[in-house]
Amino acid sequence: MNRRRPLSCLVLAAAIVVPVAGCAADTPAAGAVVAEVQSPEIVREVPHDADAFTQGLEISDGVLYEGTGRVGHSWVRATDLASGTELARADLARPMFGEGITVTGGTLWQITWKDGVAIERDRGTLAPRRQVGYDGEGWGLCTQADRLVMSDGSDTLTFRDPATFDAVGTVDVTLDGRSLDRLNELECADDGFVYANVWQTDRIVKIDPATGVVVTRIDASNLKDALPADTGGVDVLNGIAQIPGTDRFLVTGKLWPRMFEVRFVA
Repeated sequence: MNRRRPLSCLVLAAAIVVPVAGCAADTPAAGAVVAEVQSPEIVREVPHDADAFTQGLEISDGVLYEGTGRVGHSWVRATDLASGTELARADLARPMFGEGITVTGGTLWQITWKDGVAIERDRGTLAPRRQVGYDGEGWGLCTQADRLVMSDGSDTLTFRDPATFDAVGTVDVTLDGRSLDRLNELECADDGFVYANVWQTDRIVKIDPATGVVVTRIDASNLKDALPADTGGVDVLNGIAQIPGTDRFLVTGKLWPRMFEVRFVA
């Protein structure tokens, strides 16, 4: 989304370049665990709605769930993964701006950017059941076995109760020993790690949720390069969903006409 945070990790002050707090430097901190570097290997391309300002992407029981943003254009949709047939759709009323989504049990949770509202929806029909308030911004959301994981654009992931949406803990994320902010769309993978898009970059990071340490950083710049040559108006990389039981993921971006099925390889 169009956010207010700076796009650079450097500011000029009195002709001196000063690193901004929260940006990961190129040089690892002393004694830090250095992240492995990977990139996506494209397995196949899948059509994607080029009008979808993608904020959340998840696959569960053969259904692809997608949530989008922008005021007046935010919706959540369920489609059959194999055929692409739309199964259900729900629009988000103005003035709310949709963000991440996740499925847990019979529920789909949808969060909002600055509205401080999470919407609990019926997983099958996507009809709203209730709204729950929370403090701060909402960016990404995913589900682990007994908890939700939520990002707010900072370097902190918040763990939440899947039934009440109450916060039950946090972890600060570091890359090569330095704090990493702008964590955006999330995917809780089968291997227990949390994958996160880093906003306004072509980077995806693989995070150990027990420690907050990024164990792998993934340079996904080749995906935007693989979009059709006549593609115009695309926005940033955002949207990652593991294909359950496999080592493959669907990855896309805001207003992209394609999703890519990929493997992450060294």
